[in-house]
Amino acid sequence: MGAIADNIGTYWDGALVTVQLTAWSGIIALALGVVCAAMRVSPVGSLRVAAATYVEVLRNTPLTLVFFFVAFVAPQFGLLAPLGFWTAVICLSTYTSAFVAEALRSGVNSVGVGQAEAARAIGLTFGQSLQEVVLPQAVRTVIPPLINVLIALVKNTSVAAGFAVVELVAAGRRVALANPADSLMVLGGVAVGYLVITMSLGALAATVERKVVFTR
Repeated sequence: MGAIADNIGTYWDGALVTVQLTAWSGIIALALGVVCAAMRVSPVGSLRVAAATYVEVLRNTPLTLVFFFVAFVAPQFGLLAPLGFWTAVICLSTYTSAFVAEALRSGVNSVGVGQAEAARAIGLTFGQSLQEVVLPQAVRTVIPPLINVLIALVKNTSVAAGFAVVELVAAGRRVALANPADSLMVLGGVAVGYLVITMSLGALAATVERKVVFTR
């Protein structure tokens, strides 16, 4: 416990970076996911194919490989993304958006066809019916899977430790290297840090769910 107590500031700084990574990546992933989900249910075939390809490629690609591509392959094509916080946000948000899109698409598909038909009958366009009628109902049904996606995002931020981002895992690694005799205890502190973050997120999400979810 001495190693943890003596380096509590290092743990705090790492946890703060983890929370910041989660917040920024989550916001961007939600925005990208909404756009992608809308494309997947669009009446335009080319948009559906493009969105489906995007989702399937990212969902079946390891996150570490996404980081390697952005950090080491993209610069060869003139897309320079220096290692650091915002490169990690780009990788995490892009990767997570595919899972958000699938969750939202399942929610859209769960809304009765009659809802969309009624919206079209009163003259709403596809975009208007999606925004005003379908999505508000779909979001309520997908809150639980979206919670799981965001909790997974918290844990996925640990991959950024290998790409020059000093988040919770990287902070714990530094403390462990400085205190090799207490490595197990130090890594246990990292695990507790993730547990606190994910449980706090789960409690917040449960509160939101109780407020907006409806009984079928």
